[in-house]
Order: sequence, then C-alpha cells, then structure tokens
Amino acid sequence: MSKIKIAVIAGPTASGKTALGVKMAKEFDGEVISADSMQIYKGMDIATAKPTAEEMEGIPHHLINFLDRNESFSVADYVELANKKIAEVNGRGHLPLIVGGTGLYISSLIDNVKFPEIKTSPEIRSRLEAEAQSFGNETLFERLEKCDPKTASELHPNNLVRVIRALEVYELTGRKLSEFKAESRLEESPYEYVIIGLNFSDRQKLYDRINRRVDLMAEKGLVNEAREIFESTEMKTAANAIGYKELIPYFTGVSDLSICIDKIKQETRRYAKRQLTWFRKNAKIQWIMLDEFDNTEKISDYCKKIIAKTLSL
Repeated sequence: MSKIKIAVIAGPTASGKTALGVKMAKEFDGEVISADSMQIYKGMDIATAKPTAEEMEGIPHHLINFLDRNESFSVADYVELANKKIAEVNGRGHLPLIVGGTGLYISSLIDNVKFPEIKTSPEIRSRLEAEAQSFGNETLFERLEKCDPKTASELHPNNLVRVIRALEVYELTGRKLSEFKAESRLEESPYEYVIIGLNFSDRQKLYDRINRRVDLMAEKGLVNEAREIFESTEMKTAANAIGYKELIPYFTGVSDLSICIDKIKQETRRYAKRQLTWFRKNAKIQWIMLDEFDNTEKISDYCKKIIAKTLSL
C-alpha cells in the first residue's frame, strides 16, 4: 500500500510558518492542518496568533478554533484527528500540509505513535494538582525527573497537565510513560513526509520578531481578550498559554501593564528556545535559515524545491 505524501512546516513561534504554509498550499494544491496546541481553542485568538481569514487567503485550514476552552485535549486526541484530516485532504487529491510549532504533536503524528489505553484516576490527578498548588509545579517536576527522566527531559516544568499525566501513569502502572512511548513507535509510519524547519542564523533576529509580534498583539486587543478569559470560568486551559497568565498581575492591580507585556515577550522568547531545542533532536528536518535570504520569494522558491524533490511532486 502506497504511503500518503505530506509536507510539514515547523519551527519556533513568530518564524513565519503560517504565511509559508499558505504559499506552499497554493503551489501544491494543498490544505493546511494545524499542529498548534493552543490554536485549537475557541476565543483564544490574538495571543495564540491564530491565522485570520485574510491570512489564510482562501486556503482551507483544519484543527483550528474548534474546541471549547474548558475541554481537555491530549496528544492522542490530536493524532487521531490529524490522521482523519490527512485522509480527507488526500482523498480530495490535495497535499496535506502540517503547519505548527507543537513538536510533540508533529513527532507523534509522523512517527505513527500508538498511545496505550491507560486509564485515568481523578483521585490521583486531584491529589497531584493540590500538591502543585501547595508546593509549586517544580516539586512535581523534580519527582518526575527521578522516576521518568526521559519524559521529564521532553517537558517544561510548568506544563503541569503533562507532568501530572506522566506521574499518574507511573503510579497506576509502575512503568514509565517513556517506555510506553518507545513501544508505541514500533509500527511504521503511513506517511511519506518532508519536514521543513524555519529558523534564523542570528537568534536575535527571531527575538526581535517575537518582540514586534507581542507589541502588535497588544495593539490588536490582547489585553481585552485576556481579561475576558480571566473573568470567565475557563482560565484552566488559557493558564498554559503564553500571553494570558502574564497579564494576571495587571488585572489584579499588582503590576503595571508595561511590565506584564515585557514578561510576555520574555516568556515567548524562552518558549521559542525550547521549541528549537525540541526540533533539533529530529535529524530529518531540513532547515531553512530565513536571514540568509534577502526576500520572501526566494524563501518560498527554496521551500518549494525541497518539497517537490523530497516527495517527487
């Protein structure tokens, strides 16, 4: 059985993935399938840099803006939905383009990870959440580093949902989540794929783009969007998204707005650094150093050549 051809455009936040994805979709008669863990939620538009209808330029975009903020969504859920969308797009004779910066989503999808059906325990989760609230996220993360260092190395200490899940799996089964994941990669991928990574030779250029983007978000109404979420009962998901939690001190009268905006810039830069660390582990990524090109057309042409050559299109 022949494999479905897909193209992946990955990279850190603010690197221009959305615009390049749209251009490649036009070039190869494609449709975009998002790989962003926050753009899936409704009402979280500005801080997550969700593409507008204008930015989509008429190209179909999937797995964006479809889930209520109070609903949970796992990597397994993403892989299941993304596989369905890829089949649908391919069935229409179009090229599926996976575009996003959530490395865990991308690697789990293209590596054909099969997630074990490990039950959940509301009691264990509640206890671990209470511990995090009392003693801090770092306490749980340090515990995970001791019992499952490999999973811990792939997570940020503040990614409380996934840290708790890894500890929950260990308590329920006595086995590491990383062991289950290693076993789940034994089946061959159903995809013939190319992964293009966007980056800058000069890291400061990426950071400058991030800073400008945050300023633009503020101009577009980020504060009002964050305030609405803060005042709602759906802060749990948004609390994991950069651009919301940093504004809480402003809403509670503890800090000035300018200080909170600077904090968003700082946290976004740190997030970009973590994204690049994750993606560099994948030797199959073909990197494009954006600052080595003097215009966007040359970047598009280069990307087009990589996709055409690798997938024989």
